[in-house]
Amino acid sequence: MRRSCLRGGAALFVALLLAVTLTHAADAPAAAATPAPNSDASCLECHSDDQLSMKKGGQKVSLFVEPKILGKSAHSSLACIDCHEGFKADDSPHKKPMTPVDCGSCHEKIEQKHLFHSRLALSPRPAGKDTSCTTCHGTHAVVAVKSADFPFARAKQAESCGQCHEAARDEFRASAHGISLVTGTRDAPDCVSCHRQPIARPAGAAATVELKLAQAKLCESCHVGKPEIADKTMLGRSFVASFDQSVHGAALARGVAGAASCVDCHGSHAMNLGMVAGSRVSQQRVSATCAKCHAKTAAEYNSSVHAAALRRGNLDSPSCTRCHGEHDIRGRADPNSPTNAKNVAQKVCAECHASVRLAKKYGLEADAFQTFSDSYHGLAVRGGAVTVVNCASCHSSHAIKSQSDPTSTIYKDNLVATCGQCHPGANTRFTVGSVHASVTQQKREPVLYWIATIYIILIIVVVGGMAVHNFLDFFKKARRKLGIQKGLIAVEPVKEHRLYVRMTAHERCQHGTLVISFVLLVITGFMLRYPEAWWVVAIQSISHGVFAWRGIVHRVAGVVMLAGGAWHIGYLAFTKPGRQLFLDLLPRWNDLTDPFKVLRYNLGLTADKPKFGRFSYIEKSEYWALVWGTLIMGATGAILWFDNTSMGLFTKLGFDISRTIHFYEAILATLAIIVWHLYFVIFNPDIYPMNLSWLTGRMSEEEMHEEHPLELERLKESGQHHAPGEPMPPPPPDDAKK
Repeated sequence: MRRSCLRGGAALFVALLLAVTLTHAADAPAAAATPAPNSDASCLECHSDDQLSMKKGGQKVSLFVEPKILGKSAHSSLACIDCHEGFKADDSPHKKPMTPVDCGSCHEKIEQKHLFHSRLALSPRPAGKDTSCTTCHGTHAVVAVKSADFPFARAKQAESCGQCHEAARDEFRASAHGISLVTGTRDAPDCVSCHRQPIARPAGAAATVELKLAQAKLCESCHVGKPEIADKTMLGRSFVASFDQSVHGAALARGVAGAASCVDCHGSHAMNLGMVAGSRVSQQRVSATCAKCHAKTAAEYNSSVHAAALRRGNLDSPSCTRCHGEHDIRGRADPNSPTNAKNVAQKVCAECHASVRLAKKYGLEADAFQTFSDSYHGLAVRGGAVTVVNCASCHSSHAIKSQSDPTSTIYKDNLVATCGQCHPGANTRFTVGSVHASVTQQKREPVLYWIATIYIILIIVVVGGMAVHNFLDFFKKARRKLGIQKGLIAVEPVKEHRLYVRMTAHERCQHGTLVISFVLLVITGFMLRYPEAWWVVAIQSISHGVFAWRGIVHRVAGVVMLAGGAWHIGYLAFTKPGRQLFLDLLPRWNDLTDPFKVLRYNLGLTADKPKFGRFSYIEKSEYWALVWGTLIMGATGAILWFDNTSMGLFTKLGFDISRTIHFYEAILATLAIIVWHLYFVIFNPDIYPMNLSWLTGRMSEEEMHEEHPLELERLKESGQHHAPGEPMPPPPPDDAKK
C-alpha cells in the first residue's frame, strides 16, 4: 500500500510539474512578442485599428494606418519615427500639437524641384495645400516617382493636378496639348512640362515683362526649338518664330508689360488651333481676344459688315488675323506690314475682293479691286507714292459698312465729308459719278465705256493702217535699192551737189523743245499707268523719291510743250517763214488722193511714183494730228492736274472722262510717233540711218529729188540753194514781214 501510495504520489507530482512546465511554455511566446517602445509594431498596436480617430478643427479625422499599404509605399524601409519626431508614445495624445513631418530632412531643395508651387520657396513657409507634400504625394501610401502607379505619371498627371486645379484641368483636356497627350503623341506636353519652370502668374498679381518673356521662351522652346514639333504645323517653325519680330514681341523686348504674349492670346491651358471653333484665336472668337487690349478698335470692327457676316457663320468674312496676320503682326508704319498704307489694298483687301470665287459666291463686284488699282489712287500706290490713298481712306479701317448704311463713310450723304478729308473744298459734284469707275462696264459707266471703245477702234484702224502703209513702203523701197545694187534699175545721177533749207533755226528749236517734252511726257506718263513694267521698276530702283519726281517732271514737261505750242503759234502769226509754213501745211485735195497713188505704186500697179511738194500727206497728217493731240492733252491734263477744282466744276464723271481721253490719246500719239514718224525719219530705206535736217536744217539735192521733187523744182527756179564750196547763204529772217 505504502509503495502504491508512493507510486501514486510520484505520479501526481510529475503531473503537476508537467502542468506547470506547459503553462510556462505557453506564456513564453506572449512575453517575447511585446514590441519595443517607439517601434513600428508599437505604433501599429493602436494605429492598425480602423476605428481610431480624433477630432481636429471640429471634424473627425481617422488615425488608421493600413499596414499593407504602408509596406508597399516608397517609404517602406523607413520607421515611423523617421518621419514622426518629438513625441512621447506613452502619452495620449502623444503631443499637442504634433511636430509636423519635415520631408525636407531627407528630400533636399524641394522648392527648386517644385517651382510650380512657388510658395514652397517662402520663408517661413506658409501652411496650405500647395505647401504640403501630402496634398500631392499622400501620407503613408507614397508611390515612387518612377512607378507606373505614381499619381503624377504622364498619363495621370492632368487628373491628379485637377484635384485642386479643376478649371485648368477641364481647359487642358479640351486643348490641343491635352488631346495630343491623351492620344499618345510622343512630344505632347503635360502639366510639369511647362510648370517645372516659373511661368505661372501668382494669383492677384499682374503679369510682368519677365514673366511674359519667360512664357514666350517656353512656348518657342518646343514650337521653334524642336523640329519634331515645329515641323508638324502647316506653316513650320518660322510661323511661330516670327512673333519675336512682331509689334507685340518687339514691345515685350522693350519692356512694355502690357504687350501681348502667347498666353494673352492663346490662353494658358485652353490653347487650341485657330480652326477649332472654341479656340480663342478662332475666326469667330479672335476679335474678342484682341479686344482685351484693343477695345475701341474691336468695337469699331463689331459694327462692320465683316463682323456681321461672321456672326451669321460666314467664315469667309475677315477677322483681325485675316488682315493683320497671326504671329508676325507688324505696325502700320512698318513697310513690311500688310496693313501699311502702301500694302493694304493689294495685300489685304484684294485677297477677298479680287477673288472670282468669293465674288461669285456672295454676289460681290468682281472688279472692285481692279477698278481701284487702275484709278489714280491705286496707280499711285502701285507706283510707290510717298503719300497714298487706299481702301481704308474711304471705307475706314475697321468700321467698314455697306454704302446703304447711313452711318457708313461711303453713304451718299457722307461722301462729301469723306472726300473732303483729302480734297479740301469738296462739294456735291464730287459724288456725281462712280468712285470705282470702269471703262469696261457699259451699264455702270456708259460714257466711259463708249469713249474707250471708240478710242480702241481708232487706235487699231489708224495705227494698223500706218503699219500696213509703212510695210508696203519699206518693201517697195527695199526692193528698189536691191535692184539698184544689182544693176537692174538705172538711177539718174545728181549733176550737182547742193543743199536746201528744210528747217529754219526757229523751227529746229521748236522741234527740239517738242521732242524733249514729248519724250519726258511719255516716260513719266506711262510710269504712272504701268508701275510694274520692267523699265519702270528699273527707274524706280534709283531712289525712293522717283514717284514724286515723276509727277513734277510730267507737269513741267506738259507746261514746256504748251509753251512750245504758244511759241509756234507766235512764229506762224508774226514771221514770214512761219506764215509760209502754215500755208504750205494746209490740207489740199491732192492730200486725199496721194495716199491711193502711193498705194498703187507700192503694190506695183503703176510705175509712176507720185511727186510731192514741200510737205506731203505724210507730214501734213502728222502735223495736224500733233496740233489736235496737243490741244486735247493740254486741256485734259489741266483738268487732271487741278483735280479739286475740276471735280468741283465738272463732277467726278467729268474728271473720269478727261482721264480716259488723256490715257487713250497718249497711247495713240505714242504709237503714231513710233510707227509713222520714226519710220520716215529713221527707218525709211531711202534716208536710213537718219534724216539730219532736224539737226542741220538742210537737205541735199539728192534727198530733195527723192522725197520732195516738186519742192526741188520750185527752189531751183527761185535760186534758193547752196553749192559746195560757196558760203552758206543765210536763211530768210524769221521776223521778215510780208
